[in-house]
Amino acid sequence: QFQAVLIDALDEITAVINQDTGKSRQDALIEVMMSVDKLHQYYKYAPKWLKRRRVPPGLYFFKKYYVEPHPYGVVTVIGPWNYPFDLTIPPVCSALLAGNTVLLKPSEVTAATGVLLENLFRRVPELAPYVRVLHGDGAVGAAIVESQPDLIFLTGSTATGYKVAEAAAKTLTPTIFELGGKDPMIVLEDADIQAAARWGTWGAFYNMGQTCMSVERAYVVQSVYDEFVQTAVEQTKQIKVGYSPEIDNSFDLGSLTFERQMEIIEDHLDDALAKGARILVGGQRDGLFMAPTVIVDVDHTMKLMREETFGPILPIMKVDDERHAIQLANHSVFGLSASVWSQDVKRAERVARQLDVGSVMINDTIAHYPVSLLPFGGVKKSGNARTHGEEEVMQFTQLRSYAVGQPPAPYDVATVMRTPGHYRLGAAIMRSMFGENMQQRTQPVRDVFTDPQMKETAVRVTLSAAVSALVGGLLFFWLKSKNKS
Repeated sequence: QFQAVLIDALDEITAVINQDTGKSRQDALIEVMMSVDKLHQYYKYAPKWLKRRRVPPGLYFFKKYYVEPHPYGVVTVIGPWNYPFDLTIPPVCSALLAGNTVLLKPSEVTAATGVLLENLFRRVPELAPYVRVLHGDGAVGAAIVESQPDLIFLTGSTATGYKVAEAAAKTLTPTIFELGGKDPMIVLEDADIQAAARWGTWGAFYNMGQTCMSVERAYVVQSVYDEFVQTAVEQTKQIKVGYSPEIDNSFDLGSLTFERQMEIIEDHLDDALAKGARILVGGQRDGLFMAPTVIVDVDHTMKLMREETFGPILPIMKVDDERHAIQLANHSVFGLSASVWSQDVKRAERVARQLDVGSVMINDTIAHYPVSLLPFGGVKKSGNARTHGEEEVMQFTQLRSYAVGQPPAPYDVATVMRTPGHYRLGAAIMRSMFGENMQQRTQPVRDVFTDPQMKETAVRVTLSAAVSALVGGLLFFWLKSKNKS
């Protein structure tokens, strides 16, 4: 039902996102499309994901063992401003699917989208009682955290993550963080340079670079460096920046969302230029509009290569070889996503496995994110969340374990080991079940014939098991015949 509401309100939603963020109507449509796709998949598969699951009993086979997901209770979702719809709707709905109620705090930077989200939930009477939306700035968010919800889910900057983590730690409130990134792009000497430059610039500039998995660092092997830089500059010069509320327009990129982000971008550029970097194209601003920028002669002393810039900037650094590229790519406190470019896919995958990130794309950028069932998330200071698919829904649950059955039988391993005087029998069970070779596994059989105490214990347990099995069998057949009559 909520999915139908979103489809009916599609033009209304994209118009609000367009006005609130400065992105184009088409980019707003992509944001809504990704959300609706996730909801469609989650509603389809959630009953399977949330189902009770049996667990093999191991030695303790006289009971049934299973795990069952249970909701946390009240989940706080703190949303971001860069994708105020797609980074808010899926976690809220995932928490609801898992059986929780949700307290949503949208970003004050995109307040109009926050009000729209509240109205959309109200249009579904079945959902409305379980979602409460609180609007306001960081003080409101802090008050929500201090109210001790059962779980906090935050999508935002690493700085905000620190603040929420510190406050939550005072009450040991569980937290899930989807934080920042400084995503590297590695271009090897056998890459398709035209494709790498085209999609590398797109990955750096999409949504004006205000995307956590944007390409924020490009490491290019020296033999193809000049060609890549030249092609990237040519691609960048073709990009049109501007704003229009119309559905169809010729602009590739809209504006930045708010002034504070522009200040960070300019600070990073000023720092890089002061340390010897060169801008080859772009770098100019007009209000909240900024020309997509390619910058070279960069190194890791610069903020531009260490801190999250979150703007339409592509720094390109020359590297000696594959090993050098991997070393620099991993030289970051962030670990969200990365891309590797090579026409030898096996080689690219080998490089990918050496990167300290949560997601890797081979010969593409940002291509993994729209796949609704592919887990997305980072490592290191990029957070601990796993959104998309089963992982997104299940992180809003707590697993409860069950052991179900009748009181322990005398021949149950659990009974034997809880009764004093059964050390030898317990050791025999271990050897026979877990021995690495035939000698270890048959040692208990030899002990039965050489150790009187072992023999007595084994006979007693065997007789108890036989009697219990006989009684159980007779009872089973009696009940079966009684049911027939």
